[in-house]
Amino acid sequence: MSVITILLIYALIMNLIGFMSMGIDKQKARKRAFRIPEATLFTIAIIGGSIGSIIGMHLFHHKTRHYYFLYGLPAILVLQIILILFLIFGPLQIIIF
Repeated sequence: MSVITILLIYALIMNLIGFMSMGIDKQKARKRAFRIPEATLFTIAIIGGSIGSIIGMHLFHHKTRHYYFLYGLPAILVLQIILILFLIFGPLQIIIF
């Protein structure tokens, strides 16, 4: 299994976790049950689940009134894209292919 395949599987799993965590937290909010901490939601986004978290946030209409989620999650995604581009095309050009 190549490094690219492993990274893609990791990204898929993290984005599914990010998506599901937004949906689960929305359901818990409706039932006034114990919630997923906001720090956990951000951590999931930071370690690779930003796309799934953003999609879940908008699809479930969850945390859309909180500016730090509305602008923070896309900012995390932009930073992740910049990091990936830097690793691929940057001065070190880490070979992962």
